[in-house]
Amino acid sequence: MNAPAPDAPVSERIRYRLVSAGCRHHANDNIAAFIEPGELDALQAEVQAKMQAVLQSLVIDTDSDHNTQETAKRVAKMFVREVFAGRYAQAPSVTEFPNVSRLNELMIVGPITVRSACSHHLCPIMGKVWIGLLPNEHSNLIGLSKYARLCDWIMSRPQIQEEAVTMLANELQERVQPDGLALVMEADHFCMHWRGVKDSESKMTNSVMRGAFMKDANLRREFLSLISKG
Repeated sequence: MNAPAPDAPVSERIRYRLVSAGCRHHANDNIAAFIEPGELDALQAEVQAKMQAVLQSLVIDTDSDHNTQETAKRVAKMFVREVFAGRYAQAPSVTEFPNVSRLNELMIVGPITVRSACSHHLCPIMGKVWIGLLPNEHSNLIGLSKYARLCDWIMSRPQIQEEAVTMLANELQERVQPDGLALVMEADHFCMHWRGVKDSESKMTNSVMRGAFMKDANLRREFLSLISKG
């Protein structure tokens, strides 16, 4: 890939850095390390211009339609700063505490409300996540609110649910280093509610079980039983 010209769109400059570093940049990847100061504003402006072109291609008269005159600006801000912010923002600061009391009993956090978007149609995914942890004396414990922050950071990207839960599990496994980790996510997919089959009742539930939760059927049953009462 040739180096972009100095006046090339900011997306091309960011993409060049990613490709040069051999770094994957799929819809659900975080690329914050390759964005330089001030470039996020420029990227938002670029998305706004492209979104305006989409509205024009949809034959919407944004000049005289008062409802859509600022739509491109609003959508660009929403994508870059809000619903897809997990792609462009650094990981949230998470304070970790040593397990001084040597806790080794089942801990459950949830349900945590999560919001994402289907990478196939960019339709909303709205759901809840439950997290089960079996720490050991060497685990790093994190504050309760930090689980929600990490969930939001991972989920605020175009996703498919199966990959999102695995990415969240990887992040928590690396930070906490527990003996066992379990995640369950249940969500509504608006690509099913709003289009296609238009089935308003279907939900998707999937799970990740690691370590002790994979090996110990009683521990797994205890976790699933407790979250079912939530």
